[in-house]
Amino acid sequence: MAEEPEPHPALIKSGKVRELLFKTAEKKAQLAQSRGILEEFLEVVDDPRIGKYIIEDDVIAFPRTTGTLATIARTRSRFKVVEEDPSADIVLRAAHDGRAEYIVSGDRHLLTLREFRKIKMVTVSQMLDILERAEGEHRRQIDGT
Repeated sequence: MAEEPEPHPALIKSGKVRELLFKTAEKKAQLAQSRGILEEFLEVVDDPRIGKYIIEDDVIAFPRTTGTLATIARTRSRFKVVEEDPSADIVLRAAHDGRAEYIVSGDRHLLTLREFRKIKMVTVSQMLDILERAEGEHRRQIDGT
């Protein structure tokens, strides 16, 4: 039996984002990404203001690791929703075409939308709360209470 991949700890050393990433590894949540999201990630970490805090090996390992945890959404949609931030549209398209229920983000452009085509925009904390409630409900069903 193959071992489940572990989230790469170097880029996300602690906190709620790391906790959520581990929940995807435990199959308690499903991560979706797209080529556009990966390209956006590489563009962001290539920015000298951010890149100076990151080790190149970690940048290479992170997409590889999340790629093993994620479903890759083939984005065909071309809609434009967020004029101020075209990169937000990349995330919306991936979520829409990947049939996501939630977008987990700290991006104010996405969070302001609250919902788009039945996809809810939530923060990491909100998603962890949603998963906690779902786990509690699942335990109650198993226990018969």
